[in-house]
Amino acid sequence: MYPYHNKIKQRINNKELLSYEYVEKYKNISPCLLLHFETEPKVRPIREHRFEEYEKFFAENRDYN
Repeated sequence: MYPYHNKIKQRINNKELLSYEYVEKYKNISPCLLLHFETEPKVRPIREHRFEEYEKFFAENRDYN
């Protein structure tokens, strides 16, 4: 299985994250946290059950940007 979240966190640590936003719906994911990166793939969606995990990760890595 592809390590989706591990790869995303590695990209954040590599300072590739430009911004993030919460949206009502993205494709078939509702609600959704969208992560915007400077490299491909540029947008990565996160499902609601992972929101808390990412909020904690952002808090611990405040210099993500």
